[in-house]
Amino acid sequence: MLPHEFWQEIHAAGSFDVSGPHDGFYPASLDDGQQILLPIRPLADGQHALASLIVNQASFTVLDALAENLAAKLRAYDPDVIVGLPTLGLTLASEVARKLGHTRYVPLGTSRKFWYLDELSVPLSSITTPDQQKRLYIDPRMLPLMEGKRIALIDDVISSGTSIIAGLSLLAARGLAPVVIGAAMLQSDRWRDRVSASDPDWQAKVCGVFHTPVLGKTQDGWMA
Repeated sequence: MLPHEFWQEIHAAGSFDVSGPHDGFYPASLDDGQQILLPIRPLADGQHALASLIVNQASFTVLDALAENLAAKLRAYDPDVIVGLPTLGLTLASEVARKLGHTRYVPLGTSRKFWYLDELSVPLSSITTPDQQKRLYIDPRMLPLMEGKRIALIDDVISSGTSIIAGLSLLAARGLAPVVIGAAMLQSDRWRDRVSASDPDWQAKVCGVFHTPVLGKTQDGWMA
């Protein structure tokens, strides 16, 4: 597939063999068996790889399907407000809020506006931008939308868990705790230990549309 052709279509269940070996793309499966093709990104060691999702490059059809699937999982938690993590989590969070019938959502940010407060920020790192030193902020004007409310914290992908932990830490500094954490993709299981170390109860509150494994290099291609 050409680079711009990924995550543009939802394929029927059974369209692609999930067992592998995989060459170039990994077919991730939604709960109903429908599949989405994701590019395989080799890691630095050359022997392992991960499937990648860039949700703001997805077609509207794919984004709509991911948001609808995640919203269906979140309804059981009856969230009052959707809080999105930057940057790509904001694209998904906005659509999920719409699917749940909300009129708005709360975007967290990494760009410090002049009215922001240092005490409403925490350090933030990402697996895709490990060398960039950022901070995660709550706009002080958004606090009334979250205080005393049932919060769903949304990111596009949960991989190492660092972004989710930053979001949880930022909310905890204001005495806030989400009732659920949502993502389109749970990328491998590397995030589980980090999230559990923060709070053993959090792992059970994580909802994902689909899960992708760490892939290992073989003579014939990539295998789960």
